[in-house]
Amino acid sequence: MAIRILIFLVINFAALGLGGLFTGKGVPSDWYQELNKAPWTPPGWAFGAAWTLIMILFSFYMAYLWKAVDNQNLLIGIFIIQWLLNVGWNPTFFYFHNAILGLVIIISLTLVITYFLINYWSTIELKSLLILPYFIWLLIATSLNAYVVLNN
Repeated sequence: MAIRILIFLVINFAALGLGGLFTGKGVPSDWYQELNKAPWTPPGWAFGAAWTLIMILFSFYMAYLWKAVDNQNLLIGIFIIQWLLNVGWNPTFFYFHNAILGLVIIISLTLVITYFLINYWSTIELKSLLILPYFIWLLIATSLNAYVVLNN
């Protein structure tokens, strides 16, 4: 179990690292600072703290799920889609300044995480709560992205 957790930690934090690497100047950039942002936008430090906690919990979730599912090929396929969407949002939004495509990506990511939450609940039951912070954060992030699209 510890090896699976470690593997998923490495893979998940690699996604955050790659996404961050291709973000450009990100939050402190002039482009982002000049956007009309949602009044409920959290402070900058909250994003790093949230994603750190989310990736730790998601790694545990995936380690439990990996052992419990019958169709690991389907699981890994869905995980890869999640990973690519997660990595792709930062550069799409912050580097390419494409808030509309960013919204499409984050909605897609939210749907994938919703699939994980609903589809695998019966497989690992209460351990599925480990993915709940990811789901909730994506709902918030989607609303922030949508606000930028609608108000800029």
